[in-house]
Amino acid sequence: MSPSLAGRVALVTGASRGIGRGIALQLGEAGATVYITGRKESDLLKTCDEVKGRGAHDAIAVVMDHAKDEDVECLFERIKREQNGKLDICVNNAYAGVSAIMESSGKKFYETPVGIWDQINGVGLRNHYLCTVYASRMMTNRKTGLIVNISSGGGLRYLFNVAYGIGKAGCDRMAADCAIELKKDNVTMVSLWPGPVATETIQETVMQSDNHREKRMFEDAETVEMAGRAVSYLASDPNIIKKTGRILMTVDLAREYGFTDIDGKIHADLRSLKKILIGTGYTTTAMFVPEFIRIPLSLIHYASYKF
Repeated sequence: MSPSLAGRVALVTGASRGIGRGIALQLGEAGATVYITGRKESDLLKTCDEVKGRGAHDAIAVVMDHAKDEDVECLFERIKREQNGKLDICVNNAYAGVSAIMESSGKKFYETPVGIWDQINGVGLRNHYLCTVYASRMMTNRKTGLIVNISSGGGLRYLFNVAYGIGKAGCDRMAADCAIELKKDNVTMVSLWPGPVATETIQETVMQSDNHREKRMFEDAETVEMAGRAVSYLASDPNIIKKTGRILMTVDLAREYGFTDIDGKIHADLRSLKKILIGTGYTTTAMFVPEFIRIPLSLIHYASYKF
């Protein structure tokens, strides 16, 4: 049974494209009132129309820059004013580092301008913290709420570049530590790891390139709406507080709650031994590994090289 979020108020940052758009669509489909943010008004308005078309109670576009603290403060003041202090779901997804990651591809961290740190983590980490602060003030007053940091396996092991990995590790740790202080007020915070996602940018760049290794990463990618389904089911779970502080994977949540991606499949299982072998070039060995064999979460921890 699909989740119902009728009467809930949600915020999805950076929702004009990509994963944020997919999350907004799914929250709208579940009947929530959805605020979406972004810098480009035309894209935001288009997404708003799509969200409303899915059945949202309402969809509100907020043109803003998450790199500007004053814009973020105004955003939450607006939600507080328009929704009588109510905010049930906050998804920290805004990210401004995609171009920087692509431009620095193949370069060492000491060969790139130091400004790449701010390009990747100014919005992708610092702003997530700021939004969490403002969302928490509203949620703790009402003793309910869900905050989700969109992160990735790059927080566990090297991916793309140094600044990216540090930022994602920070997002994961933020969720874990904030959850400790929020739990007594019945506010849940988690970090969500989608698998590889076929965003518009990935389809326009990676899938059109000659880089076969990168292409292989996205051959079995999730759609942008898979993470949205995960957030919708999480938000409708009456026992969600039991998951607070954890890193959650979209595939694991799909198995637990019984949903699939919008094409009826479950893609890019980050714990699938077969897919891990294929992704690391051991295609012959992978042929002899059954699909159902998955890496235990207890072993995932040791992939971090931290001890």
